[in-house]
Amino acid sequence: MSDRYQVPPGVEIATQWAWRLLVIAAAGALGIWLLRYFSELTVPLAVALLGTALTINVVDWLNARGLPRLLSTFIVVITMLLAFFGMLALVGQQLSTQAGDLRSNVVEGISQVQEWAKDGPLDLSDTQIQGWVDNVKESIASSDTTILSRVGEVGDTVTHLVAGFFIALFASFFFLYDGQRIWSWVVALFPRTARARVDSSGHTAWVSLTAFVRATVIVAFTDAVGIALGAWLLGVPLTLAIGVLVFLGAFVPIIGALLSGMVAVLVALVAQGPWTALIMLLVVVAVQQIEAHVLQPFLMGRLVAVHPLAIILAIAAGVTVAGVVGALIAVPLAACLNGVVRHLVAGARDYQDEPEGEVDLGPDPA
Repeated sequence: MSDRYQVPPGVEIATQWAWRLLVIAAAGALGIWLLRYFSELTVPLAVALLGTALTINVVDWLNARGLPRLLSTFIVVITMLLAFFGMLALVGQQLSTQAGDLRSNVVEGISQVQEWAKDGPLDLSDTQIQGWVDNVKESIASSDTTILSRVGEVGDTVTHLVAGFFIALFASFFFLYDGQRIWSWVVALFPRTARARVDSSGHTAWVSLTAFVRATVIVAFTDAVGIALGAWLLGVPLTLAIGVLVFLGAFVPIIGALLSGMVAVLVALVAQGPWTALIMLLVVVAVQQIEAHVLQPFLMGRLVAVHPLAIILAIAAGVTVAGVVGALIAVPLAACLNGVVRHLVAGARDYQDEPEGEVDLGPDPA
């Protein structure tokens, strides 16, 4: 073949990279599609893994003190349920006792807005304000079918949540009780020559996940206490409910506590006016600054070794793929991948120079 028909080396290299990247992208897209298609199963399992990473050491500690592992697992799972429903009970108690006062504040706030619209710079007449109110009423009345469809969607969502809750509960129990055997079965699915590397990578990912969950709980608790304490000092209602919401929201690093803290600002605005809301906003921002400049670098940087930019990108990708659930799962997934990549890169030379070992995991699965 003539030299003038030969492919330049640069184009050949770019082509080889291009088809490999296309294959990787296609495999990733297929994996994401499968995860979303089976989301009613994969999301509860992911939540169960997060709960297991948080509590597995407690089960091991109780088991080491002489309690049977089955009993230790029951104790930890029941404690988790009591803590979860206890938080819900606190929120419900506050809502039932303070909702009436908050409703009165909302009505008063609407009246103040109407007075400001008439006497303030807008200088609106009663007829104009009433016309806007009538338009809102007509919009609500004309959307009965939409409201009914939304009610149906809410019913489906509640059903899925209940089913997911029980899947996560049972999965957490078996992960805590028999997690090592489950992992051994998973590793045994791989070829014998790859089992040692798969097993070590899995343990590295588990260490990263455990460190991430513990660091996140500390950060979430600090955010919840700081914002709830500020709300209590300012006399904002629903303090405990705000604290629980911030605690749960903080499991999405960096932005979760900020967004949930905005609820405290909104409650302060409705209940006590703009000046209290402004102070509440300053409290939320101050707590976020402490998290961003003290807790996140110290805990996430040292325990998990994930850069803040990687956390932001992971959250953005998770929101794009699966919404709020994706944002919750994206960062621990990034932490696990980061740990596995570091582990494989560090051991790449040893794997090349030495023969592959095998892990004694029992017979191959049928």
